[in-house]
Formats: sequence, C-alpha cells, structure tokens
Amino acid sequence: CDLCRFNSAEVGPCDDVGSDLSTLVMPFPELAPVVFFCLKQTTFPRNWCIRMVLSPYPLIRISIMVILLNCVTLGMYQPCENIDCTSERCQILQAFDAFIYIFFALEMVVKMVALGIFGRRCYLGDTWNRLDFFIVMAGMVEYSLDLQNINFSAIRTVRVLRPLKAINRVPSMRILVNLLLDTLPMLGNVLLLCFFVFFIFGIIGVQLWAGLLRNRCYPEENFTLTSGITLPAPYYQPEEDDERPFICSLAQDNGIMSCSDVPTRREGGRECCLDKEDAASAMGLCVNWNQYYTRCHTGHTNPHKGAINFDNIGYAWIVIFQVITLEGWVEIMYYVMDAHSFYNFIYFIFLIIVSFYTLPCMCSEIKHVS
Repeated sequence: CDLCRFNSAEVGPCDDVGSDLSTLVMPFPELAPVVFFCLKQTTFPRNWCIRMVLSPYPLIRISIMVILLNCVTLGMYQPCENIDCTSERCQILQAFDAFIYIFFALEMVVKMVALGIFGRRCYLGDTWNRLDFFIVMAGMVEYSLDLQNINFSAIRTVRVLRPLKAINRVPSMRILVNLLLDTLPMLGNVLLLCFFVFFIFGIIGVQLWAGLLRNRCYPEENFTLTSGITLPAPYYQPEEDDERPFICSLAQDNGIMSCSDVPTRREGGRECCLDKEDAASAMGLCVNWNQYYTRCHTGHTNPHKGAINFDNIGYAWIVIFQVITLEGWVEIMYYVMDAHSFYNFIYFIFLIIVSFYTLPCMCSEIKHVS
C-alpha cells in the first residue's frame, strides 16, 4: 500500500508537468489549439497559414496593393459601354476582377485555417472579418449567377464595398473608424435635437403657407374668346417657363406680388399692345394676353415640379433641409414673400441662425458633457 501510495504520488505531478509542457509547446497560446477538428498549431498547413496571417509582410502589404488595384479597376468600369463586355478593355478589366476575387477568397481561406471559423478569437469573431466574408460570399453569388446567364445588378453593387477591406489592413485607419463608430451613440441626442427643430419649423411652415405656392394668375371666370382663338396658357407663365413661376398673393393675404404686377407680353423683342378684340385683324402686331390674367387662384402645381412647397410636413422638411444647406434658399424665401407677406423673411433668417450657428454650438456642448 505504501508502494502504491508512493507510485501514485510520483505519477500525479508528472502528469501535471506534462500538461503544462503541452501548453507551453503551443507557439501561439492566444489562438485556438485545434481548428477543423484536426489541425493543430504545429500541423502543416496551419503553421504556414499562421505565419502568413500574423506576419505584417507579405500578406497584408500584398492585400493592400490588391485593394488599390481593385479601386482602379472599379473606377475604370463603364457600365453604359460594357453591357455585353465585347471590347478588349472590358475583358481585361473582367480578368483583373476575377483575379482580385480569387485573391480575396484565398486570403479568407488562409485566415480561416490559421484562426478557425467560430469563436471569440477566430475569423468570424472579428467585425471586419465578417465584412470580408460577406464580400467574398456576395462575389461567389455574383459569379454563380453569371454562369447561369442571370444578370442581378444588386449583387454587383457589393463590389463597391471592397475598398473597405483596407480599413482592416491599416491599424491607424481601423482605430479612427472604430472611434467614429463609438461616437455614434452620443450623436443620438444631437439627432433628436435636429428632429425637434425640423418638426417645429415644419409645423409653422405648414400652418402659414400650405397651398400658397400654388397661387397663379388666371383669367376671370366669365372670360370668353371668339371662336378659334385660345390663350397661350391657362395661367400666366413667365417666358413660357414654369420652373420660375409667377406666384401671386390672394386677396386675404398681404404678399408682395399681385396679378396687377403681371408684365406686358413681349414677342420678338417688342411689347404687345393689342386687345383680344383685335386678335383676328392683327397685322404684324401681337395681343397682350397677359392683361387678362387678373384673378389670383390656387392651382395644381408647386415650384420646381412640385418639390418646393409647405403643403404637408414631409415637403416642409425637404424645404427646411434645403434652406439649412444654404443652397437656393433665397429663391424659396422670395416665393413665400410673394404669396403671403413681406415679413416672412424673419422665418428663414431665424431658421438659418438656429440651424447653421446655434445647433453646432449646442452639439459641441452635448459632446463635451457626454
């Protein structure tokens, strides 16, 4: 019994030492000991794949060069000319694209063999590797559809994500992107504040100016013409162009423009001076049809093919967004002033001050407090 106890006492520590040695023998303790149920860290080809993945050269640098090449080929692609891809230029670009896809697929396989597939430290455990996996799988679906002569352009658009693979290869770029993604939750309060500003100004615009940008100058309801003669347009249009309409003010409003401000019609550089009664006997002269557009009435069209109006909260938000970009806001302000009141400029000036100057300061304060 003493001998048995002695042997057991001697064997136990040896087993512990053996297990510790087996742990120390692993050259990369941070990686999975076994992948694909049989490949250890010292087993070929996994040991070669591990060296390729963990070494900064040559795989990472070659990968960056291939990504840059892919950016060039994507920029040279001409979808309108390369529909059937019969030109030599298109076929060369297609060959480069196939080479780039094969390289990305082999790179993914090498990383899977080195790191494993599932797990915290494995290939799919990293967010950027999941993006690479999605790009490769989308490319596989694209080439499979091409073999079946099926053109699915939505899959083809995934190619534009390939340059994002460079983020995972450049550590400094990856740090900046991760920092940007970490700050997105803090922008929630900023977006909520912007939505509040949009909502308040949108409600004000709808309550004040809903339908007013449809105002046009029409003829009187009892206006008649002799047989065979028609008006040039159902309502007054400056120079036959409705992109910059003449918006009038209704009788109950106090806008700048009224139908009495409609200018005299001009043809061939000369002012028209005849009345409608003289239309049949006009010899080289023209009729001033603009003098009959005397009734301001709400029509059916808004400026810029219906895009600029305050008829509902959705269109009001579109107008507000255009105003805060400072692009074409003066023209919109003039439309509203013509239709409603001269003092409507206060709305637009205050909106620009709040959105362009006050909101950035408030956003910086929120970010500082966060």
